[in-house]
Amino acid sequence: MKLSESALVLALIGFAAAAIAQQPSPKPATPAPPSAPALAPATAPESNLAPDAVVLTIGSQTLTRAQFEVLLSALATNGRPATTDAQRRQVAEQYAELETMAQEARKRKLDESAEVKQMMAIQADSFLANTLAKRISDETHFTDLDLRGYYDSHKGEYEEAQGSHILIRFKGSTVPLKPNEKDLTDEEALAKAQDIRKKILAGADFTTLAKAESDDTGSAAKGGELGTFKHGQMVPPFDQAAFSVPIGEVSEPVKTQFGYHIIKIASRNSKPFDAAKAQIEKDLKPKMAKDSLEQLKAHTPVKLNDAYFGPEVPGGPPPAGPAK
Repeated sequence: MKLSESALVLALIGFAAAAIAQQPSPKPATPAPPSAPALAPATAPESNLAPDAVVLTIGSQTLTRAQFEVLLSALATNGRPATTDAQRRQVAEQYAELETMAQEARKRKLDESAEVKQMMAIQADSFLANTLAKRISDETHFTDLDLRGYYDSHKGEYEEAQGSHILIRFKGSTVPLKPNEKDLTDEEALAKAQDIRKKILAGADFTTLAKAESDDTGSAAKGGELGTFKHGQMVPPFDQAAFSVPIGEVSEPVKTQFGYHIIKIASRNSKPFDAAKAQIEKDLKPKMAKDSLEQLKAHTPVKLNDAYFGPEVPGGPPPAGPAK
C-alpha cells in the first residue's frame, strides 16, 4: 500500500475510533432495532466468532469482533472496503499502530492539554456531523407520486436526440485550426456555412460534405454523426436548435463559441417515466438531503465578530444561519 493510501486508511480509522469507543461491549447477537447506529457493519466477514469475542488486543485495550466491524464499515462507507482476510489484517495492524501511539500520548498526558482537547472536540463534532448527514440521506424516501411529479415538471431533461452536424469555425474558436486552413472571420464562416447548407438543400450528401468541410474532426470522420445526446448536454444555442428543428430537416447556421453549426436531427424521443424513475430517485436523494441540511443551518443562529473577521464582503457567501 502506498503512503498516501496508508494515510487515508489511518484517517478513516481515526474517524471510526470515536464510534468504536462509544460502542458498549456487545451482548449475544439480537436483531438490530430500526434505530440502530448509522455505522452498523455493512458486510461482516464470515466467521464463527461471537460478536463479543476479542479479535484484537493492543496494550491494555481489547477490541471485539462487533467493534472491529464498526471500523470496517466506516472504511467501506468511504470506498475502502476490506473484504479479504489480508485486507482486514492490514486494517487491524494500522489501527494497532494508531492506538499504540494514542496510548503513549495518554501516558504523557498530552490529552490533557487545552489545545488537544479542543481538537478532539472538533474531531468528535466532525464525526457527528457526518453521521447526521448520512442518517438524513438514508431516511430520505420518495413515493411514486413524488417521482412522477418531478418527472412531469422536468420532462425536458429526459428528452434525447440523435443527429449530425457540420461545424465551420471562425477566429477565436476553441476548435483547433486544421493544417493549411484559412482562419475565417465571423462573416466568412457564416457565408461558408450558408453555402454548404444550400448545397445540401440542392441534393448534396450531408455525410460527404461533413467529412470534407467540418472543422469538428471527431465527428467529421463519421460524416458529422454525433450519436445520441440528452437535452441540456450541448451548449445552449446548439441545444435549442437540436430540439426544435423538424426531424430530417437541415437547420440554418447556428452560432456558438465553436463556430457555425449546420444541424440535422434524425430522431428525438423522451424517456418514459418507468425508465427514468430509478435515475430520478438517485438524482433527487442527495438534493433533498442537502435541502434538509440547509434548512437546519438556516435555523441555527450564527454571528461572526467583524472586529476579528472583518466586514462581510458584498456578494460573498451568505451567513450560515440567521444572526441574532
